[in-house]
Amino acid sequence: MKKVFFLLFGAGILLYSCQPKEVPTSGNPLFEGWYADPEGIIYGDTYWIYPTWSDDYEKQTFFDCFSSNDLLTWTKHASIIDTSEVKWAQKAMWAPSVIQKDGNYYFFFAANDVHEGETGGIGVAVSDRPEGPYKDLLGKPLINEIVNGAQPIDQFVFRDGDSHYMYYGGWGHCNIVKLNNDFTALQPFDDGEMFKEVTPEGYVEGPFMFKKEDTYYFMWSEGGWTGPDYSVAYSISDSPFGPFNRIGKILQQDSTVATGAGHHSIIHIPASDDYYMVYHRRPLNDKAGNHRVTCMEKITFDEKGFIHPIKITFEGVQANKLPATATN
Repeated sequence: MKKVFFLLFGAGILLYSCQPKEVPTSGNPLFEGWYADPEGIIYGDTYWIYPTWSDDYEKQTFFDCFSSNDLLTWTKHASIIDTSEVKWAQKAMWAPSVIQKDGNYYFFFAANDVHEGETGGIGVAVSDRPEGPYKDLLGKPLINEIVNGAQPIDQFVFRDGDSHYMYYGGWGHCNIVKLNNDFTALQPFDDGEMFKEVTPEGYVEGPFMFKKEDTYYFMWSEGGWTGPDYSVAYSISDSPFGPFNRIGKILQQDSTVATGAGHHSIIHIPASDDYYMVYHRRPLNDKAGNHRVTCMEKITFDEKGFIHPIKITFEGVQANKLPATATN
């Protein structure tokens, strides 16, 4: 009888040890709170996310950010800049874009939901730390006017070699501009132009660019930001100036998970094939326009370099710690 017991006991241990272990994931959303338009970046050995506080325009008067060393656990850094520092901003502080240069951390943002003749548009702030506090660099908007029909919002700063370009624009139009060396002004392109329109088919807002090998991937959001059809599409080009011919959607709602999946950014771990999309979405059956949460999914490519459609999940992504020199 003892022999049978030990055989059964041993078989039970073997069966238990053969069960697949659950791999911990970040979960979606990544952190609590209504946050949208997330910009993700790597500084050193740390992941950072800079989102919009999703609320009524009059309450959007500050920015928080979040940091993680493994993608699983995120630390909140509250009020890294607000309207007490940006004197010309009164409301609608939106969609950060961030970059490191010459030992400083730069924070680009839009404010005031500006229309023709109003003060507002795209501003820039600077800090000596990723978590701020950030100081208004100019004391006025970097771009205030409406050019080529593009509302000056949703800016994304893209480093290409020694040049820094900025894609921006709402109202269905997208421009590219070139930044000067210290980000205090725009500088003309080689042909003398200051603004070039690069609007692809279906574009609404939220431009993003990344480069993989020698290929430029230009991405944007389309559909209505308060609706379930908000989504992300992309194009491929051999130049940062296009032409950008639409390939198709790669991120959109899933009726079993969430709606309104859009306004994203990409985090790439240098010298690796690890690419992540950070985006916002709306919980199922939640009709409130500002109820948006920040989420993350892994990106993969086919053998021709096209992006596989992304399945939105509740699980999120697995842990991925960074080497100390991973700054992108």
